[in-house]
Amino acid sequence: MPQLDTSTWFTTILAMLISLFSLIQLKFYKYTFPTNPNPTGLKTKKQTTPWESKWTKIYSPLSLPPQS
Repeated sequence: MPQLDTSTWFTTILAMLISLFSLIQLKFYKYTFPTNPNPTGLKTKKQTTPWESKWTKIYSPLSLPPQS
């Protein structure tokens, strides 16, 4: 049975790792990130709901007159 020749494996694996590293670096080089991101204030937009324009009164049980 012939012996497996592994003498070129190191060169092949090293070349693969270098090329993968280079490709990943070039991929990330395309993106631009802000140098100093400033936090923006959370401004919530007031949404109007139909029941806000109507007058409603909620009676709590403690404010009702005692029932006998």
